Amino acid sequence: MKAKKYTKETICELGVFKRDFSPFKVGDTIAVSQRIKEADKERIQVFEGDVIAMHKNGASSTFMVRKIGANAIPVERIFPFYSPKIESIRFIRHGKVRRAKLYYMRERIGKAARVQEKVMKKEKKEKQEIKINHEGTAE
Repeated sequence: MKAKKYTKETICELGVFKRDFSPFKVGDTIAVSQRIKEADKERIQVFEGDVIAMHKNGASSTFMVRKIGANAIPVERIFPFYSPKIESIRFIRHGKVRRAKLYYMRERIGKAARVQEKVMKKEKKEKQEIKINHEGTAE
């Protein structure tokens, strides 16, 4: 039997399925709810922090979230976007950034290690919410 030949594009799209997460970008603050299995129990753990990097590569797309934990210890986690273990991603606020990767935040300490919030006027915010709702109902 002959093996099927796949193109690179087909291979990248093999594990991709529709995820109904609220849209987010680098610099935004999000809360990722992830299923954790311990022995015979399963629970949901929430990891809240700033998105400092996104790698969009088909089924292997990932995003990196950074938070400041107890005793000012930074914690970074890389989440696969299409992982079935991710229950939900809750959007919290937009960040004001001008770069695609925020690795420079690792060297910052204290208040300088925070991403500034992007403030929008009421009209622009309503227009954006209508756009997001419209995109969700169109598909």
